[in-house]
Amino acid sequence: MSENSRTSPFTLAVCAEMVFLDLPMDERVRRIDGLGFLVEIWSWGRHDIQALANTGATFSSMTGYIEGSLADRDGAERLVQTARESITIARRLNIPRLNLHGTGLDERGMPFKPVSQLTGTMWIRAHDTLNRLADLAQEHDVTFVVENLNTQVDHPGVPFARADEVLELVASVNRPQIRMMLDLYHAQIGEGNLIDLVHRCAPWIGEVQVADVPGRCEPGSGEIHYPAIARALDDIGYRGTVGMEGWASGEVEPALQRFKDAFTL
Repeated sequence: MSENSRTSPFTLAVCAEMVFLDLPMDERVRRIDGLGFLVEIWSWGRHDIQALANTGATFSSMTGYIEGSLADRDGAERLVQTARESITIARRLNIPRLNLHGTGLDERGMPFKPVSQLTGTMWIRAHDTLNRLADLAQEHDVTFVVENLNTQVDHPGVPFARADEVLELVASVNRPQIRMMLDLYHAQIGEGNLIDLVHRCAPWIGEVQVADVPGRCEPGSGEIHYPAIARALDDIGYRGTVGMEGWASGEVEPALQRFKDAFTL
């Protein structure tokens, strides 16, 4: 196969929160869109939604709540309430996937309610909360995706952070409106064995996020051999979105080209 005939079987997206940092958010979105990528954003509460809509860009995912947590009663009520608010914004931007974490995170990525150990009660509550969110998602034709995080470097104290915990939780709910946001940067730090993880998570993946380790920059800047990950995703028949949720190690456009190259087969 010639170099020019190689294509990506995946839809590629870029997190606007982490690139073109010298530009206003709507201009970041326009730049990403102009380079042929879908756009991901974090919490909608910090953005001018009309300005984002005016870009005409195609958005892949955004944070699907403002406050709350999966596994305690009061936090679950707040999570469901702000998820409902988030769906309203998602529909304005035609965003199909809304991202969840085990608990709400502050501006530094730290949990508002850190947890040292998961209990049986927390598993039951999280299962119930995700079923409530599945009902909400079914009503509005969106998907909630639960993201695995790492607790060693970026998010200490977050419950349901490990990919194997997220996998078990999502599989136990077993509804198409609840899927995994499989973040391979976090998984490499927390668990490793990424190709096996991709195969185990295959039926439950809603979207894949990537960045390299260490540094959380574009594929090719660290230790993860992302072309092998791309082949593993292709092997399981994944044809969804792969989003770069990482910084650029240098100039942005060459970094995004390296991301694209890693997921071109």
